[in-house]
Amino acid sequence: MRTFRFPHPLVLLVGFIAVAMLLSYVLPASEFARQADAATGRDVVVAGSYHRVAPTPVSPLQALVDIPKGMAEAASVIFLVFLAGGAFTVVDHTGALRRGVDWLLDKFRGREAVVIPIISVLFATMGALENMQEEIIPLVPVLLILMRRIGYPPLTAVAVSLGSAAVGAAFSPLNPFQVGIAQKLAQLPLLSGGAFRMAFLVVALGLWILGTVRFAQKNRVAPQAADAADATAGGAGRHGLVLLLLLLTFSYFAYGVLELGWDFEQMAALFFTLGIVAGLVGGLGLTGTAEGFIAGFRDIAFSALLIGFARAIFVVLEQGHIVDTIVQALSAPLAHLPVTVAALGMMGVHTALHLPVPSVSGQAVLTMPLLVPLSDLIGLPRQVTVLAYQYGAGLCELLTPTNGALMAMLVACGVRFDQWWKFVFPLYLVLLAVGIAAVVIGIAVGLK
Repeated sequence: MRTFRFPHPLVLLVGFIAVAMLLSYVLPASEFARQADAATGRDVVVAGSYHRVAPTPVSPLQALVDIPKGMAEAASVIFLVFLAGGAFTVVDHTGALRRGVDWLLDKFRGREAVVIPIISVLFATMGALENMQEEIIPLVPVLLILMRRIGYPPLTAVAVSLGSAAVGAAFSPLNPFQVGIAQKLAQLPLLSGGAFRMAFLVVALGLWILGTVRFAQKNRVAPQAADAADATAGGAGRHGLVLLLLLLTFSYFAYGVLELGWDFEQMAALFFTLGIVAGLVGGLGLTGTAEGFIAGFRDIAFSALLIGFARAIFVVLEQGHIVDTIVQALSAPLAHLPVTVAALGMMGVHTALHLPVPSVSGQAVLTMPLLVPLSDLIGLPRQVTVLAYQYGAGLCELLTPTNGALMAMLVACGVRFDQWWKFVFPLYLVLLAVGIAAVVIGIAVGLK
């Protein structure tokens, strides 16, 4: 008897593109009017402007064309992954990463499980500060080296990095791409309700770390021994300089994102510079540095391109003019529900919407102008409306196959999607329960 095997990531995403194409023939085409919003600098929907438009079903040929269109729309992210992936491969070729891992493990010898909380808090902080996701993909080499040296399975590398970042972003009190945009659209002061969110962030992250540690310990294998041949260039001095350069790069990266408003292009340029300087300082020379970049491009190519395939799903839905149809169908029934049930219904709406609308910021500008007036009508605090969006959409980043960064990260780490689901789904339900508790308590205390 043949056992079911979960589809390959590429098959899965192409399948979703095909489903989106078929839905364009089944669902009525419609749209909301949109207008520029000065507070967010984005186009937002106009409440009450929903109307039908002429059908625009997407043909199979158009759907195929939408795949390169999706890649074009995600080009800045894809090129960040390519250039940063190449840069970290160059750093890896210098041997500095392995020496850094050796140093870290030596400091925590006999207490290796402590590494998971430390790394998880680091990535959760970056998720909370700037919604870090795609930027994590190039870090796969060092994460895998670290986990293998401890004896933890590759899935742990995804959990402590992208998983922790997603939890941090979903429960963040200040993530500008989630709660920041949503609070602006809800006309709430930025950072309002921050202490309330921080309390639930601590609880959620603690539960995530606990689940990750339990999985890692349960599935631990014999640690991979250090290989002296891995240190291919230079000695301790050069390795130390490369690691210092890496630290300075991440510090400037954080400053650029948080203070200078960097986009993916500036991030990519910074990491490309890191690769060049690290290669020369690490003793690889110009040719060795170039070869390191090429090896990195080759290794990261499929992971990077998956981001474009995931984006193509939304492109097809947009061409078929059915994104707004789905939003209206899910949000309209909420007006007839009791306040608490409506709030939890909003979480459900955001959860369902995050499959066809995989951008958290895009989902905010699409839904908040509709749900905020509804909240006022039924007496639901606007802050709770934002919470429902955060937890409903943000936690979906952990498990939706339309999240290109997640799919790319799993492929880069050699983890099957069904393996990830088996690990993450119970934790997702636990975190969702935390979010539900936060929404109910927020209503009870009249969170402002």
